[in-house]
Amino acid sequence: MRIAHCRLALVMTLLVGVTTASFAAPKPAPKPHGLDLAGMDRSVDAGDDFFAYANGQWVKSTVIPADRSNWGVFAMLAEEANKRTVGLIQQAGKSKAAKGSEIRKIGDYYAAYMDEKGIEAKELRPLRTELQGIAAIADKAALAHFLGSELRADVDPLNNTNFHTDRLFGLWVSPDFDAPNRNAAYLLQGGLGMPDRDYYLGTDAASTALQAKYRQHIAAILKLAGLSDADARATRIYDLEHRIAEAHLSRTDSEDVHKANNRWTLHDFSAKAPGLDWPRYFEGAALSAQPSLMVWQPGAVTGIAALVEKEPLAEWKDYLTFHAVDRASPLLPKAFVDENFKFYGTALTGTTELRPRWKRAVEATNAAMGDAVGKLYARHYFPPSSKAAAQKMVGNIVAAFANRIDHLDWMAPSTRAKAKAKLDTLYIGIGYPERWRTYSGLQVDRGDALGNARRSELFDYRSSLAKLGKPVDKSEWWMTPQTVNAVNLPLQNALNFPAAILNPPFFDATADPVQNYGGIGTVIGHEISHSFDDQGSQFDAQGRLANWWTKEDFAHFTAAADRLAAQFDTYEPLPGLHVNGKLTLSENIADVAGLSASYDGYRKAYGGKAAPTAQGLTGDQRFFLSFAQIWRSKFRPEALRASLMTNGHAPGEYRADTVRNIDAWYAAFDVMPERKLYLPPAERVRVW
Repeated sequence: MRIAHCRLALVMTLLVGVTTASFAAPKPAPKPHGLDLAGMDRSVDAGDDFFAYANGQWVKSTVIPADRSNWGVFAMLAEEANKRTVGLIQQAGKSKAAKGSEIRKIGDYYAAYMDEKGIEAKELRPLRTELQGIAAIADKAALAHFLGSELRADVDPLNNTNFHTDRLFGLWVSPDFDAPNRNAAYLLQGGLGMPDRDYYLGTDAASTALQAKYRQHIAAILKLAGLSDADARATRIYDLEHRIAEAHLSRTDSEDVHKANNRWTLHDFSAKAPGLDWPRYFEGAALSAQPSLMVWQPGAVTGIAALVEKEPLAEWKDYLTFHAVDRASPLLPKAFVDENFKFYGTALTGTTELRPRWKRAVEATNAAMGDAVGKLYARHYFPPSSKAAAQKMVGNIVAAFANRIDHLDWMAPSTRAKAKAKLDTLYIGIGYPERWRTYSGLQVDRGDALGNARRSELFDYRSSLAKLGKPVDKSEWWMTPQTVNAVNLPLQNALNFPAAILNPPFFDATADPVQNYGGIGTVIGHEISHSFDDQGSQFDAQGRLANWWTKEDFAHFTAAADRLAAQFDTYEPLPGLHVNGKLTLSENIADVAGLSASYDGYRKAYGGKAAPTAQGLTGDQRFFLSFAQIWRSKFRPEALRASLMTNGHAPGEYRADTVRNIDAWYAAFDVMPERKLYLPPAERVRVW
């Protein structure tokens, strides 16, 4: 079995060479962590509500911070990562590094964002060129060129369901579905200011109230920008976005990769999606030389192109003006910042207080120069010992997953061989990438916050275009080391586990291994499992979109997936609003399979036996409680509603209850048939 690992010596050489500044040494490692016994609620039976049993007291005593829409382990670790990162960024700003160096750019980007007085004094002048460009659009051909010039690189639709963009379309550059050794361009639906089409199409009271608030927000932005007749314009802009939303494919349909595998030549666009001057659009987007593009949602592209022709030019110019100002609002004077937060923070997610500016500045700097900051983070906060311990866990869990494949009695030998081949060629990155991205072409001006953001966005777009038609780098990372998350990349058959998630309660290199297997081990197993979930299972060992299953095997897999979707459909976090089992299916499959594989890996680490009793709990109990405690979380009602509508992940409390599908959990907590979470053995979902 081959597992690709980062070349530590090379990366450390690069880390040492990135800076001439003197940075403080990391703090001493904390004492090994254990389970949070005080956060449990033992008045709840584990078999009735395992999330509450593991986290009930924490939920009762925890107050969501005013600047957060939700709070939990991921958010707490992100706060810690921000505190670590801001120290590194601020020291970069104080360094005497040469102008144009990465260290200088990091410091200058952050300083420009923090310069509230300078931003206030400039008013709307930083937007003048863009607004003048919109005002100068004289016809639909010029409109098409402008729309193309606004195309930007979008996020990965296979790994983040929130892939809308307020620009008319988005671009994603990634391995070709049919030839995964080279990069292709994918065009995605866009054009909405709210997160999803369902926000526009919903007719319930909560939806209509939010629609009214969004129209008010559009009008408020136009008034702040000094435009006349703002209310009437806002109504027309909203109505245009509503029509765009009607053309959009649903999130569930968008996750069907077979519906996304549509290769159009540039000439096809005019015939298949008439209404938009596509030659002018592609000219503006610098895509004229591309022989073809993959169209992820062809119906949406056709519908939106028709709207470009149908709707009056004046309405499109108002729409573009609003989005130009709205998009820039976080880097405009305070009145714009406040209005931006009033809608996108309070109305959408229920957050009551704007995050401190330094946190927003850290987020912006990470977004613009994530790898440059990541070098510093990895150097100071992810020692070689942590990397080695995590790699050892990965090896055990991969071996456990392989063993599970070997013992699937329903899988045909031909399917099993291809599944094992996919596992053998899986690239797993731990902590940080082998090769760091460089920012030599990015201009950063200490006195131009908005300009920096716009140049960074364009820099990212051009970097994406430069990859088109080129060989795929299987080891390329899609997350920065300071990100608290993990990702599976089906088209690369690769995983990334950033350094920032490799912290307690997920991971502690000095802790009892059972804690780590219940924590980060289940996350590792989860991400490995994504290669075999309802989406990942459709890609072969090379990342090609191909059917490698027998008909009977895929039918068995699909039946198990359908039962899991139905299980999650029964959960009702808010009155009348259920978890969408289909939308969250990929993540739920990965949770079940990852928990199973990590349990096997944990037992392997202890020579096939349970871990010793500690903290008054057996080894198996500690394993499952560690898993449940990484999913502790609380949501504001507005944020929970938004998550249920748009997020491919179920709320944490239901992810913790995944244990009801694992036989060993029943034995560990003596769960009897009368308990609410009890499932008869035949009804427990066993995917892998």
